[in-house]
Amino acid sequence: MMLEGKVAIVTGGTRGIGFEIVRKYLANGAKVVLFGSRQETVDKALAKLAEENAAWEVDGMCPKLTDAAEVEKAVTAVKEKFGKIDILVNNAGISQSTPLYNYTAEEFDKCIDLNVRALFYAILPTAKIMKEQGGGCILNTSSMVSISGQPAGVGYPTSKFAVNGMTISLARELAKDKIRVNAVAPGVTRTDMVAALPPAVVERISSQIPLGRPGEPEEVANAFLYLASDLASYVTGEILSVDGASRA
Repeated sequence: MMLEGKVAIVTGGTRGIGFEIVRKYLANGAKVVLFGSRQETVDKALAKLAEENAAWEVDGMCPKLTDAAEVEKAVTAVKEKFGKIDILVNNAGISQSTPLYNYTAEEFDKCIDLNVRALFYAILPTAKIMKEQGGGCILNTSSMVSISGQPAGVGYPTSKFAVNGMTISLARELAKDKIRVNAVAPGVTRTDMVAALPPAVVERISSQIPLGRPGEPEEVANAFLYLASDLASYVTGEILSVDGASRA
């Protein structure tokens, strides 16, 4: 039970990597509030978790993550219900692969809004709570493209480079308040998006990964578990790659 008694918020927690983070945290003793984009997906995720283990303490909300006031209200509600917030996982985000000459300003802004601004909107009220209670842990989802870039969809790697900069800078600023800030940079992971690809495409992608296969959501969630736990008590300002050496 690596997170016994901890209270965590996980954005983008209804599916894929986020859902596995929620499961991993619950299985290790944490109380979790997952944030999703719609009440329908939140309810579906909660029902699935209750079916797996009715004893898990998990709740769900669907604040608009690009609305600072709405996010602050949701964070405050978690604090009021559980008395504290030990862990914030900023996992919600979108990817893009639009070539530059086909990009629109609106599409670029949408990526920056959800992948960068939403992190700041969640971190600010949560960090204030963590400072008041004597510490905490903030984790952000980055990507291997924050290290290697990608051949199209420049908004996505741009946003993830920003996530890394925010992570490293806040780790230095918030260390005095005993708040650790780290990020996990997944590579190609077998989420719904990858599972929907034709087998030939998955095989081609896998052949380019030194470990020879995409990662599993649980493997990425393991990194989030480690960084949230006391095993990482002296780890802050790190971008932990979980990508089978794809960035090389």
